[in-house]
Amino acid sequence: MRNLQVVLASRPSGFPTAENFRIVESGVPQPAAGQVLVRNHWLSLDPYMRMRMNAAKSYAKRAEINEVMIGGTLGEVIASRNPRFEAGEFVTGSLGWQLYALSDGTALRKVDARAAPLSHYLGVLGMPGVTAWMGLLDMARPRAGETVVVSAAAGAVGSVAGQLARIHGCRVVGIAGGAVKCAHVVQELGFDACVDYKAGALREDLERAAPDGVDLDFENVGGEVLDAVLALANPFARVTVCGLVSQYNATEPYAVRNFGSVLVNRIRVQGFIVSDRLEVWPGALHQLAGWYAEGKLKYHETVAHGLESAPRAFIGMLRGENLGKQVVRLGEA
Repeated sequence: MRNLQVVLASRPSGFPTAENFRIVESGVPQPAAGQVLVRNHWLSLDPYMRMRMNAAKSYAKRAEINEVMIGGTLGEVIASRNPRFEAGEFVTGSLGWQLYALSDGTALRKVDARAAPLSHYLGVLGMPGVTAWMGLLDMARPRAGETVVVSAAAGAVGSVAGQLARIHGCRVVGIAGGAVKCAHVVQELGFDACVDYKAGALREDLERAAPDGVDLDFENVGGEVLDAVLALANPFARVTVCGLVSQYNATEPYAVRNFGSVLVNRIRVQGFIVSDRLEVWPGALHQLAGWYAEGKLKYHETVAHGLESAPRAFIGMLRGENLGKQVVRLGEA
């Protein structure tokens, strides 16, 4: 057996290109005492990975040149020298862009292959789902009747955040790029409205979709999108900053024009990182699994095939070409 890996070949300036990645082959490692060998079947592609490609200091370890790209995976234990795991069990972890990986088991989570499609444990039943739960329910705490705006509403996190707000009785307005995505957000996910930021009238369209102003903003995009929301924020609104994807590939910083609204309307703005509070994950996953089983959480994936397709799919995701969660199928489970 041979291992296939995608390593970081160079650091991008602006949008990544195929030249920033390199595909290499190596031998399949064998587990030492306390380790397990996992054959990855699914790879998660997420916007945060773009920040890890930079050399600048961030909230987590950066990807290093010639090292395997950082990323979440779903795989099968094929050999174990760790008493907590047995061959044949399925696990999620951060094992990177590769077919085979060793782990000491510390950050692996077992999943039930009978309860949901395995790839869903990288999305609605995994990190993106917990991110939406934490940022919306644990931090912002929406109240019935409030207007909640969710940017990147057709993405892995935004789609769950908006549905959670609907479950809690809020009016939910999504912001997404393109008519197809907006139709999906309203017709499939059940949002009350969706604004197409590519249509050229973001502020006006958002005002029509949220005539009573904005009480809570689940922010995934930043830049002009955040500016438009701040202009419509109600007194004592809350802004939960989950991501700033519009800035990840920017070569010049964006100056927020409507930041004065934070003072005038006494807005609470708070960023968060989902890995900061691992103690809430079990409860969040339990609730998400319940709503998922009841059919209250809809989920959509864009699937690329083969590890070799990961760089192209990742670049496409950053350009908004995916609908829902972007995953890569690495092999049959």
